[in-house]
Amino acid sequence: MSGTIAIVGRPNVGKSALFNRIAGRRIAIVHDQAGVTRDRITAEAEWAGRAFTLVDTGGIGLIPGEKSQDIIATATVEQVDLAIEAADAIIFVVDVQEGIVPLDEEVAQHLRQSGKPTLLAVNKADHQTAADNAVEFAALGFEHIFPVSALHDRGTSDLLDATLEHLPEGPSTIGHQPSTLNLAIIGRPNVGKSSIINALTESDRVIVSEIPGTTRDAVDVPFTIETEGRVQHCQLIDTAGLRKKRRVKDSLEYFSVTRTAEAIKRCDIAVLVVDAETGIVEQDKKIADLITRNHRACIVVINKWDLTTDVVKEARKKEIISRRKKDRHRDDRTKRLTMLSEFGSWVQEQLFFLDYAPVIFTSAKSGFHLDRLLEAIRYVAGQWQQKVPTPLLNRTLQDALERRPPPNKAGKRFKLYYATQTKQAPPTFTMFVNAPEVYTDNYDKYLTRHMRNAFGYEGCPLRMIVKARPKSIQSVRRGKKGIESIEQRAADSEK
Repeated sequence: MSGTIAIVGRPNVGKSALFNRIAGRRIAIVHDQAGVTRDRITAEAEWAGRAFTLVDTGGIGLIPGEKSQDIIATATVEQVDLAIEAADAIIFVVDVQEGIVPLDEEVAQHLRQSGKPTLLAVNKADHQTAADNAVEFAALGFEHIFPVSALHDRGTSDLLDATLEHLPEGPSTIGHQPSTLNLAIIGRPNVGKSSIINALTESDRVIVSEIPGTTRDAVDVPFTIETEGRVQHCQLIDTAGLRKKRRVKDSLEYFSVTRTAEAIKRCDIAVLVVDAETGIVEQDKKIADLITRNHRACIVVINKWDLTTDVVKEARKKEIISRRKKDRHRDDRTKRLTMLSEFGSWVQEQLFFLDYAPVIFTSAKSGFHLDRLLEAIRYVAGQWQQKVPTPLLNRTLQDALERRPPPNKAGKRFKLYYATQTKQAPPTFTMFVNAPEVYTDNYDKYLTRHMRNAFGYEGCPLRMIVKARPKSIQSVRRGKKGIESIEQRAADSEK
């Protein structure tokens, strides 16, 4: 085990800024508004050759054990308690500029009761005078006090050196971790993204409420999928709901939306969650377009299928009655799947530019078809990493050209000399041809369909790149070395 460090404290003392400083990159949203962080945000970090898991938590705005009418505030405290329970060491953050406040004392008592090793980080000690004032916080009863400035990177090295002493021995670096599949859960606000993550992980890992905008950060949740004896390490990325631009009201919401867009860029598979009650709306199409423009693999999830509209339920009821009259032996499950199939076809028509994405119907609340979602993730992940042998690729493309030659343009006939797969994720194929300008969008769609028929690639976008024949293309005929040299040049041109 590498060990886990949790960062804890009341709101607006700089926990997220310290989290980003230790992680070495901007992960958590930092904002002057109190209570920005709500869920537990995790990152793999490294210090002095030691790898560990770092956890940022929401600010404790309630006295531990206190109840509140604000369900999000209560849920935030519950998430902090879970982080404390799972941590090997805790960094308790306070604000030197404000001094000790009653809530600091309550949090300190709560941490002492946990029995976990706790190091006190007195933040915002941006200069020596402020650092000298950190001695005031000795009254909180912790032995290890570290004046730090997350903003200016003062004192964090001493804090980390001391914190690592309380972690179990683990790997010396994070460079040899198993490959991780990043899954971004994307969609409009309140479509059930966080509920799906909690259902898959079988825990209350992220806060769920009926209030749109509950999730603000892009929250990474470690997750594993077992496939035929193999374990696939995954990172589920819970994201803020993407709103229309005109509805983004303030800078905090802007940062949330920006983090969601970044999550799409860094994920392998985007799981687009759609509300079954509302169906496909314009914003769903815009999100789908964002996924395709970033060339991400995709799975479309129709959530809340158990809460479909009365119109659909009534139509289903009439269909069942009609079918019973025709065939009393056909069970309800068959009729339900018929409705799913029809609805699925309608979804793919609406999201025609995502026609390669499988459509899964789920209910995070009841667990309906969550096993099928896992199967789809396993399958699409395999397709995402598929490598097509070069000879087979060239035979397949030549077959497509013979079946349907591309149209002549300006008296030029299209001729393919050679093709190679230059990337696996996303699947990218480079074709060396005589006249790239003859290649049209319609012919690209035709070749893409032919490639899918031959190799699958369900859930994955295909990139077909056309280049003019290099001068040294004749080296292909000189054997394996010539082929490898062209493959290398094609791959280098994509970097």
